[in-house]
Amino acid sequence: MSLNARFRQAFAESIELKRRVLEGHGTLVAEAARMLAGVFQAGGRVLIFGNGGSAADAQHLAAEFVNRFQVERPPLAALALTTDTSILTAVANDYDFQEVFAKQVRALGKPGDLAWGISTSGNSPNVAAALTTARELGLKTLALSGGDGGPVAAAAEAALVVPSRNTPRIQEVHITLGHVLCDLVDFLLFPEKFEG
Repeated sequence: MSLNARFRQAFAESIELKRRVLEGHGTLVAEAARMLAGVFQAGGRVLIFGNGGSAADAQHLAAEFVNRFQVERPPLAALALTTDTSILTAVANDYDFQEVFAKQVRALGKPGDLAWGISTSGNSPNVAAALTTARELGLKTLALSGGDGGPVAAAAEAALVVPSRNTPRIQEVHITLGHVLCDLVDFLLFPEKFEG
């Protein structure tokens, strides 16, 4: 296969998977956007977490909420639980890596907040554990997952599952969904910014 053919194949796979999500996830995305907007509107905050590329997505999305996405508006309270290496390594060393997000949810989360877990496989034990902890504490829960959703989707009250087992393609759809949710939250909270 030529380089051009591989390039075209990768883009075609990404486009087709995004098309499948576009056709099948509209209601779920709207529900997730309303959930996020409701949390921000009520003064809650969003705690976002995942491993590897999903950790990078957590940080990226937290930055979009805190800084701004596309319109000028007040900062929205979001925090990536993937950035404090002292906390992550202390919990992993003293307890277990499965607890690295759940402990932070217990320390930082409160009813009215939202825990947002991201896992391309849907099988990340530490993400599922944090979502389970969040629900026990009265937080709202949202998952971005892949495959059949796995334990991560099962642990969340709202889950956006990308129907694929191809990690790069899932990650591409996850960040697209994340950006769309940022836009929809802004649209819900600051409709005047979209007039005209």
